[in-house]
Amino acid sequence: MYVLSRLSKDRAGTSALEFAIIAPLFFLVLFTLIAYGIYLSVTHSVQQIAADAARTAVAGLNANERVTLVNHYLDASRFNYSFLNRQKMNVQVADDPGNPDQFTVTISYDSSDLPIWKMFTFALPQEKIERYATVRVGGM
Repeated sequence: MYVLSRLSKDRAGTSALEFAIIAPLFFLVLFTLIAYGIYLSVTHSVQQIAADAARTAVAGLNANERVTLVNHYLDASRFNYSFLNRQKMNVQVADDPGNPDQFTVTISYDSSDLPIWKMFTFALPQEKIERYATVRVGGM
């Protein structure tokens, strides 16, 4: 009885025990936030690249010339974006069938190399990131 009473009053080591219980959850949440932050950063970068490519393609007079300009822009530019690989980008430049005065640049990116796919505890977004930018050609 005396030993049980003494153990209930002894507070030595409680901080270590609490840390051992809470630390795995804390680190799981921390690394998940970092992984999702990387994914969202790449998604935003793909959107920015699509917008820049669409602005570059405005100078093209027809669909073939726009495709050439976009591919030249993507190949010649040095990406300052982290975690992006040009070889994993698929680019499409197409006139809008509903409106002949605009065209759309669509970039699909395979993000399977990102660290988020090694996380297995939370719901994950799609591996294929697809973003587009639509630009009006001439006039109002």
